[in-house]
Amino acid sequence: MQGTPQETALQTIRYGGDYNPEQWPEQTWLEDVRLMREAGVNLVSLGVFNWGILEPAPGEYDFSDLDRMIELLHENGIGVNLGTPTSSPPAWLRQSHPEIRLVDFDGRVMAGGSRHGVCPSSPAYTEACANIVERLAERYGDHPAVEMWHLHNEYGWANVECYCDTSAAAFRGWLAEKYVDIGQLNDAWGTAFWGLVYRSFDQVETPSAAPPGVNPALKLDWKRFSGDAHIANYLLQRDIIARYSKAPATTNFMIPNCEDMDYFRWAPVVDIVSNNHYLIAERPENHIELSMSADLTRSVAGGPWMVMEHSTSAVNWQPRNIAKTPGEMRRNSLAHLARGADGLMFFQWRASRAGAEKFHSAMLPHGGTDTQVWRDVVSLGGELKRLAPVVGSNVESDVAILWDWESWWALELEWRPSEDLRFRERVEAYYASLWKQHVTVDFAHPESDLSGYRLVVAPSSYLLSEAAGKNLRGYVENGGNLLVSYFSGIVDEHDGVHPGPHPGALRETLGLWTEEFHPLHQDEAPALDSGARGRIWSERVRLEGAESVAAFAGGPDAGHPAITRHRLGGGTAWYAATALDDATGLRSLLAEVLDASGVQRPAGVAESVELIRRGDHCFLINHGDQDTTVPDLRGTDALTGADYDGDVPVSAGEVVVVTITKE
Repeated sequence: MQGTPQETALQTIRYGGDYNPEQWPEQTWLEDVRLMREAGVNLVSLGVFNWGILEPAPGEYDFSDLDRMIELLHENGIGVNLGTPTSSPPAWLRQSHPEIRLVDFDGRVMAGGSRHGVCPSSPAYTEACANIVERLAERYGDHPAVEMWHLHNEYGWANVECYCDTSAAAFRGWLAEKYVDIGQLNDAWGTAFWGLVYRSFDQVETPSAAPPGVNPALKLDWKRFSGDAHIANYLLQRDIIARYSKAPATTNFMIPNCEDMDYFRWAPVVDIVSNNHYLIAERPENHIELSMSADLTRSVAGGPWMVMEHSTSAVNWQPRNIAKTPGEMRRNSLAHLARGADGLMFFQWRASRAGAEKFHSAMLPHGGTDTQVWRDVVSLGGELKRLAPVVGSNVESDVAILWDWESWWALELEWRPSEDLRFRERVEAYYASLWKQHVTVDFAHPESDLSGYRLVVAPSSYLLSEAAGKNLRGYVENGGNLLVSYFSGIVDEHDGVHPGPHPGALRETLGLWTEEFHPLHQDEAPALDSGARGRIWSERVRLEGAESVAAFAGGPDAGHPAITRHRLGGGTAWYAATALDDATGLRSLLAEVLDASGVQRPAGVAESVELIRRGDHCFLINHGDQDTTVPDLRGTDALTGADYDGDVPVSAGEVVVVTITKE
């Protein structure tokens, strides 16, 4: 595992969801608590959106309902993950301080009626946040029911960037602190191009609506500043709470679907990494994307983490909100558990009758307890009690995929060589191929310690700092194996092209250079002499120490290398100069590289079966519609008590968890 394991208060698997008793009459609370106990719920997120109820007018507080609810939960053995309600400021705050309202990219001032519509740099907003958080911390900081603190909700969900005058001034202050001298900013941003030179920091504007070609270095620093503004708001609340409470603090990440938050920067400031994940219902093989999210969250955390939100069935915000099929919620939940989650929470406990999310599924649906969703919720709660021994154990991997939010930002700015260059497209292609070959992966930042991995894969590392380039070269020279996909190592952290031919930061490591990029037409798919086909990208590769493994047989670079291998020091660096699809070459390339790297994979396991080893537990999740068996496992079924000594049957759509007793 990379990084430092998160501090954790989880001694058993935390199970529950967002609870919003303010939406219901008090007589419903007693029924809720009774049903929570029946379902095995042991933690609820409370008070996440009730600022306007707790503080109905400036400086006037009413904690009576929250007091009674916390006591009721505590009396029934249910812990509280106490929220700070700052993602949904009250109407009186917007009315008395209209300057807090969010201003979008086009300069429009956002109205109320929803959450998150505030400027994260607004002093009036942050002062009001500090006041309500201090009142909550004073009142509940030492309450035994409060096991965790849930700060805000989904930082950066809808207000990741604000283009108001307050944000612009804060941005200029951020730049002055970072660069100190305006000349250093001009050098870093390359402002000599188009004569966009600044003579003082107060001349810098936000990258809002403007003619095409806005300086990409300006846009990158704007994204960094915007993320830091949200981190500052989190730290403000965390530090207030720490004066009154020893309970750990978290906020719910949105990995990997929030492009704009660099969660590698967030992880060190939270006590427990928690994540929201919602299945994309219409996406083919959406369970693979779920696995990727879980692996990435575990890697950001550096160890065990928790699901703060997922859904029992359909959500309300997708184009077609398709209900989960029988067994799908169980498979989703146990896949998260298998990949390092120590808590499984849902949005929400009881389905709402009003508001924007009234068609969002819940643990207790509108249909009540005589529903399959409820029966599945109760059943899962019972299984999690039997799976509690997994808590705190790790998932180990020999393979890492490089992931960098800043590279994602930079790659998808305007005026790149092809609109088909998409960060997640290549990452997900490589991840899915490894998943189908039963390879468990970690994700790693390019500048992190990679020495524990047999293989490192860089599917989309367009932006690589000089330090990252040296780190990857050292990894290979010291015996590591590196596989790089096209258009990687091109620019530095300011989106400036590395000196010399492409791929500057990786040129010597890969033993080659690129004479010319040849982005392909939309439907163009040139063949390789290996029988594979490429798409999206081709380039004129010139060897400088590397050897050609496969060449283009067609397209603009016919006869030139498409896949190369370079032996450097004790290791090997591979390069793929085109987008290989799994069916036409990626699987074969990965298999060859995995074999050369000494990465072991289980044999005789159906492609539809997800096989994950977490500590002493082996999770077998059959996503297919055919019964199958997994060979060569010896142990005890953690859920049924059955003993296995060889083949383990896994029915279609089912999950088997084997406690390994013999290797």
